Amino acid sequence: MSKHGRILVAMSGGIDSSLAAVMLHEEGYEVIGMTMKTWDYASSGGTKKETGCCSLDSINDARNIAVNLGFPHYILDIREEFGDAVIDYFTGEYIEGRTPNPCVMCNTHIKWDALLRRADRLDCESIATGHYAHIRHETNGADPAGRYVLSKGIDTLKDQSYVLWGVSQESLSRTKLPLGHLRKSDIRDMATERGFMELVTKSESYEICFVPDNDYRGFLKRRMPSLESDVAGGNFIMEGTGKVMGQHQGYPFYTIGQRKGLGMAFGQPMFVTEIRKDTNEVVLGLDKDLYRDGMVVSKLNLQKYDAINGPLETVTKVRYKDPGTPATITQLGDKIEVLFKEGVSAIAPGQAAVFYEGDDVIGGGWIMKSFRQSDNWQNDDLAVHTEPQSTIIPVTV
Repeated sequence: MSKHGRILVAMSGGIDSSLAAVMLHEEGYEVIGMTMKTWDYASSGGTKKETGCCSLDSINDARNIAVNLGFPHYILDIREEFGDAVIDYFTGEYIEGRTPNPCVMCNTHIKWDALLRRADRLDCESIATGHYAHIRHETNGADPAGRYVLSKGIDTLKDQSYVLWGVSQESLSRTKLPLGHLRKSDIRDMATERGFMELVTKSESYEICFVPDNDYRGFLKRRMPSLESDVAGGNFIMEGTGKVMGQHQGYPFYTIGQRKGLGMAFGQPMFVTEIRKDTNEVVLGLDKDLYRDGMVVSKLNLQKYDAINGPLETVTKVRYKDPGTPATITQLGDKIEVLFKEGVSAIAPGQAAVFYEGDDVIGGGWIMKSFRQSDNWQNDDLAVHTEPQSTIIPVTV
């Protein structure tokens, strides 16, 4: 009988998840490793060699760690569920004129669900991953059951709390994150000390697993062969004046903040400031035209609080590498209005917004729209906007 019980560890084959499994094994947990097969890059029509967490090499690396330490390792094939949910979401968001965040969607709605279902079948009390973040349990008199609070890892360069805003209270209650109190350099040192040099020298992939060549436009074209002809020929128009600046290749092939790859020369740097799906227009402007004073966030998941009562001062991130901006958030039913203390550049509808109180994650949601104070925006305007399609099909494991 193990000292701490049985735990299912998600092992991608990389150094972080491998060391998470090693640490828990050394602490006395009965570890079971699991590697999830989510995608075959060959099926997307790409030509680059398959790399990352879905490759055969990564699966073998995870299995070798388990064999060396003497604990079981399984491969879980969730390609069908992943394709039905994440890929359909990814393509659908671009068709709606938004910029998707498939890694957040996959982590919180596919992988966590799949892990917990398999953990139940294997009689595991909890699951673990190699994310750099913390989870703690807080109780008080008003809420004896308390809440599970996610907070930043101490390594500010590796903190991954942003991508975990969608994990539910129930899932947080059964999750351990062994790396939250460590820095990346500590993990490399630990791997070196234990003789796992293949992990130390292994390159890390930051690409979307199903678009390893980073060519999302090519992926969309292969996924939907008629798309290019269906949307080609729309107008580039100028921010503020509405002047037609030329024709573009189709609104799904552009993202907010994009400067390169516009296919035309304008005599000065121009940026995509807005995408108008209904008219197939891509709005261009100068750098200053990218800034917005606020945004509306939907499909919420609150972690630290059950609800936000009244305006709350936060630091709000609009993308993974965003350092965050001071903002006041106000909950309006099932949405949150965000007012920034200073303008924020290139807010992309479809991306995730995450609200912080100190190092704690208050919660997050999907960016629905951004606005300037001068727009005289009203909450009633929301009725005319389609919300992000983030409903996920439960995974049967």
